[in-house]
Amino acid sequence: MKKYVAELVGTFILVLFGVGTAVIAGNLVGIVGIALAFGFGQLAAIYGIGPVSGSHVNPAVSLGVFVAGRMSVKDLIGYWVAQLIGGILAAWVIYLIVSGVTGGYSVAASGLGQDGWGPGYQGGYGVGSAFLFEFVATLIFLVVILGVTQKAAPKGFAGLAIGITLGAIHLLGIHVTGVSVNPARSLGPAVFVGGQAISQLWLFFVAPLLGGAVGGLLFRTKLLEVEEA
Repeated sequence: MKKYVAELVGTFILVLFGVGTAVIAGNLVGIVGIALAFGFGQLAAIYGIGPVSGSHVNPAVSLGVFVAGRMSVKDLIGYWVAQLIGGILAAWVIYLIVSGVTGGYSVAASGLGQDGWGPGYQGGYGVGSAFLFEFVATLIFLVVILGVTQKAAPKGFAGLAIGITLGAIHLLGIHVTGVSVNPARSLGPAVFVGGQAISQLWLFFVAPLLGGAVGGLLFRTKLLEVEEA
């Protein structure tokens, strides 16, 4: 049970820092600041709860770890439930915070850091571009995660590599989809925004989960796994 609680807390930290920065201070810190917030949030989660659960804090990461043969189906389901709850709770806290701004806050008008695509959203990229970015970015993310956590990797640097990678992914893709690579991150804000955020949510589950599964397969088949002597 400790592992599942840790995943809930870790996902809460990641979404609160990343999405919260986008909503509360995005106009002040810009894309670079938001990307750093996600990267630092990932770092905080890794070093905070990593010893307990491995700090997946992302259903796509957990799927990749499962496909790679590094976790059981029971833990996969438990991690998924915990991560999704953590994402929703973090979005709720962000909503409560911004609701206290002078003059009020309209989620309908200003959103809540939700992911999306199409006309009127960020750069106006189409569904094909959005799907391709989310798939490839999640695949790369899993390659880094599974690579730096395999037994032959140098010890002590995994969190840094993973956090930097997530930050770089956001620098590349915020203007395309807002960046998900994490269904829990996308679900939380969408629950409170509704409408288009909910109708487009499927992409931010399907593409990252596919990317995560392919990343796991590259290690399951030993294509990127270092063979033990």
